[in-house]
Amino acid sequence: MPNRTLNLQGLLKLFLQSHCPLCQRPTPQEFCQDCHRQLQRCKLTNHHYFQQELPVFAWGDYRGTLKSAIAALKYNNQHQIAKPLGQWLAQAWLTSQPDKKLVVVPVPLHADKLKKRGYNQAELLAESFCDFTGFALRSHGLKRIKATEAQFSLSASEREQNLATAFSLGTEFQRQRPKYRVLLLDDIYTTGATVRSAVQTLQKQGISVYGAVAIAAPSRNILNDKSENKVM
Repeated sequence: MPNRTLNLQGLLKLFLQSHCPLCQRPTPQEFCQDCHRQLQRCKLTNHHYFQQELPVFAWGDYRGTLKSAIAALKYNNQHQIAKPLGQWLAQAWLTSQPDKKLVVVPVPLHADKLKKRGYNQAELLAESFCDFTGFALRSHGLKRIKATEAQFSLSASEREQNLATAFSLGTEFQRQRPKYRVLLLDDIYTTGATVRSAVQTLQKQGISVYGAVAIAAPSRNILNDKSENKVM
């Protein structure tokens, strides 16, 4: 009888386990141990750098398993991935940043893309980030009014042109301007064209921007940045 009970408990535990969204192994956590270990290897030791005087904070290097995780979050409907990634970003932020009150605004998707995908991955990440940091979340602080082309195939100058006038103030900031400085949040920070366009939109309306955070950025951005030792 005891053996039968133990077998039943083991089967029940296996049945109740979810599957790792990256390798499909059964796991009681968001990721299996192997994928979790590989993700942690992507974590950057120096999280912050500057591009054109914009403070940027990134949790990890955009490569390997972290790149696969972000792709699964965005394109494979694996939205549960956003919770641990947002928490890791928040933990790194609170460890290295001074105590400030900020308003977090996720970079929005155009309505057509949002309808097609069903969710904005940046908003899911921002929800997890704000749950951990206690920062105010304004999911509709910005609105994307221009359906832009995919950025990955464009040059730096083409990205800037592609994103010109891409944003406007969203309903939340139209109704009430934020009391504190804005922290933009996106999944990936590459050339910074998206963030700069969003910053320009906010600044034209007199809204101060503190900087940007992202789950990942190519490490070459940080290695090539001569201002990486500045503090946000």
